[in-house]
Amino acid sequence: MAPIALESPNINENFNDHRDGLALEATSDDIDDVNVLRAAMKVKKGIATQEEQDIYEQSQFDAQKDKTQFRQYEDACDRVKNFYREQHQKQTVAHNLKARNDFKFKTRAEMTIWEAMEKLNTLIDESDPDTSLSQIEHLLQTAEAIRRDGKPRWMQLTGLIHDLGKLLFFFGSDGQWDVVGDTFPVGCAFDPKIIYPGTFEDNPDHSDPIYSTTHGIYTPGCGLDNVMLSWGHDEYLYHVVKDQSTLPDEALAMIRYHSFYPWHREGAYRWMMDDHDKEMLKAVQAFNPYDLYSKSDDMPRAEELKPYYMDLINEYFPKSVLKW
Repeated sequence: MAPIALESPNINENFNDHRDGLALEATSDDIDDVNVLRAAMKVKKGIATQEEQDIYEQSQFDAQKDKTQFRQYEDACDRVKNFYREQHQKQTVAHNLKARNDFKFKTRAEMTIWEAMEKLNTLIDESDPDTSLSQIEHLLQTAEAIRRDGKPRWMQLTGLIHDLGKLLFFFGSDGQWDVVGDTFPVGCAFDPKIIYPGTFEDNPDHSDPIYSTTHGIYTPGCGLDNVMLSWGHDEYLYHVVKDQSTLPDEALAMIRYHSFYPWHREGAYRWMMDDHDKEMLKAVQAFNPYDLYSKSDDMPRAEELKPYYMDLINEYFPKSVLKW
């Protein structure tokens, strides 16, 4: 791995390699499991809309799997509820303003996309030498599933990088709650379609005279580009790549909104959308099956695939070294 270029005082590399990366990944996996369960149960009970059924079934790479037969979820649901209780209490307007300000005025490191993948690999997997699948292999699973379905090159690359924002956990985040988990807007009423909506009661914004109203600080049709989503790995990576890549809007939407389940799956917050968002919604929904259902695919060989994906990276990232 090439060394990470650091400068002082402009760059503050704040890798916290004492944090439990494996615990973060376990929480992230539990969150995905619960999202799979919720989708499967709606289909199984016959209460899913046609759109939801189409999204659930559309992925060619997963056509032979019975998605309702994934692992048992009861324990995951309990752990996830505890996670969301903390997230929903702490994701406030004040926290999100501070997080964006910190992002704007700090560069945590400078490294290439592949170096970032290797760094995430090291930080998460080093605590479990017996892990069956590395982080790079997880990322490649998603990218390869998209590639096998003949999707555009930019979408393959999006699958490869979409979870790199988890590096935020080692860049001074406050915990797991501001890195992973479903995302939602702050600055307006928390929609009942957010997972575990009852856990927002201890959030100060829940009783704020402005933030607790339906539209809050926004206006109908304002467009999601003008909405502050809860800070986490999606939002962080979106801000990293939007000005440092030539990825199309659809790719940026997949990165920013792939955890925005209240919107792209449950139909909440549609009042915020403008015409551009309607097109982006289609892109995010097309990406979602690859995000959730590619984990049990065959193990990819990273070194064999690296030249192909380095070519994609070079195509869409004009400067190989990014500011993180």
